[in-house]
Amino acid sequence: MGILSVLIFFPVLCGVALLVWPGERHAQIRGFATVASAVEFIVSLWLWFGFVPGGGFQFVESLDWISRYGIGYRVGVDGISLLLVLLTTLLTVIAVVSSYSAIQTGRKGYYASLLFLETGVIGAFLATDVFLFYVFWEVMLIPMYFLIGVWGGQRRIYATVKFVLYTMAGSLLMLVAILWTYQYSGGFSGHGTFNLLDWYGLGIPASAQRWLFAAFALAFAIKVPMFPFHTWLPDAHVEAPAAGSVMLAGVLLKLGAYGFLRFAIPLFPQGFEYFADTLWILSVIGIVYGAIMTLIQEDIKSLIAYSSVSHLGFVMLGIMALNLVGATGSLLQQINHGISTGALFLLVGMIYERRHTRKIADYGGIFAVVPVFSIAFLIVALSSIGLPGTNGFVGEFLILLGAFNARPIFATISTVGVILAAGYMLWLVRRVFFGPVVHAVNETIRDLTRRELATLIPLLALIFWIGIYPRPFLDRIGPDLESWLKRVRTVEMIKAPAWDRPTPFVPPEAVLSRAAGKTPGDGGTP
Repeated sequence: MGILSVLIFFPVLCGVALLVWPGERHAQIRGFATVASAVEFIVSLWLWFGFVPGGGFQFVESLDWISRYGIGYRVGVDGISLLLVLLTTLLTVIAVVSSYSAIQTGRKGYYASLLFLETGVIGAFLATDVFLFYVFWEVMLIPMYFLIGVWGGQRRIYATVKFVLYTMAGSLLMLVAILWTYQYSGGFSGHGTFNLLDWYGLGIPASAQRWLFAAFALAFAIKVPMFPFHTWLPDAHVEAPAAGSVMLAGVLLKLGAYGFLRFAIPLFPQGFEYFADTLWILSVIGIVYGAIMTLIQEDIKSLIAYSSVSHLGFVMLGIMALNLVGATGSLLQQINHGISTGALFLLVGMIYERRHTRKIADYGGIFAVVPVFSIAFLIVALSSIGLPGTNGFVGEFLILLGAFNARPIFATISTVGVILAAGYMLWLVRRVFFGPVVHAVNETIRDLTRRELATLIPLLALIFWIGIYPRPFLDRIGPDLESWLKRVRTVEMIKAPAWDRPTPFVPPEAVLSRAAGKTPGDGGTP
């Protein structure tokens, strides 16, 4: 068994072991879950150190599964999926540790659900067989359903059903498109395949590509979620337990953007060309609409949820640019969003355990009471709005530059989202942490414990590492994104009108060098 199979199946085996664990002692249950998730993370680090940039799919495993129908167990990791897998394993450890005091009932099932979810997500990121990908895509719904529906808030059933119905509606159409493509590959003649690499070269007619792309794109747009398919997200976030929100924002939403990169666009480039303008417009609307909706929220968790709609609009904007700068920024911003928004939901869960309220009006002036918590929240908030020196700045800067290279008007409108992000996040910080103490009970809030601080330190470290020295991350994702661009640009793409024509392409290395006051060749990317 290769390392990728270990990463996929080790969590589910540990989850099953938890369910049959004798006894109900919390210390033993949480200890086992912590060790299992930590071992998974440590094993995943081998991918970081053993990965060769530009080497295509690596650590590949391929076995016949249902060979009669061309279905195989095929997995591999490349620069597009590498960081997403590492983010998943890291956030799972943090989600487990952060739940020690938050979950008081059904602990076996809760920790097992987190581990099952990890298996589904990692399997989807690593699958290079389209049938296998679809299996993992559907499997991950089950543990998320239980995390929200069993351990969620008062409206958890409504939020859970809405989440599942939205996701399955798109998934079923994607399944139809998968079956059609399989048939086109020779399925009825007995020579069909679900191998993704074979599908890249099928040469499907443009008229069929439009329908196939639409089916795939709808499933992925719901998962992102793009406007107007976003309405399930605020409900799911608000009702989910803190760790559930961390996993939902940190990794599940990324599967939508990943799906566009891995499947929808390279498989059906002419279909993408046909819908490109629509996706540009929806991305920009999502950025501005999400930011405006965030300004009127009274619940901290709801505010962060709507900010995700805006931030993921930027992720889609970078993909739509269809150049190396934008695609690099988009993939990096997926990681950044998982780090920053995951940390925000983690912090909200910590303060909720103390005050049992998420209403912004119930706080005020708590900086003097919980200074360590306040400083951590401020750092994460600044990274969320893209302050230079933090991870958010690198991703947003590359996305906007790549988008401006492709469609200047849309990029210019999108900058409104950056301005509004600073407004709603700084407004939140001011109302919660500064000014007079509104309620006397706030003076009794305790600051972060060592366990809570331990869950935040890795995320805070990544915020500054990526913000100050992003080169190790860019080096690993850049070459495979170049290959991706070559594949999807086999046909002429995105015919911009005269008033919105692309500007000359600038590679991300040159962009970051200029931002640091360097010229290419005088020391490299900062």
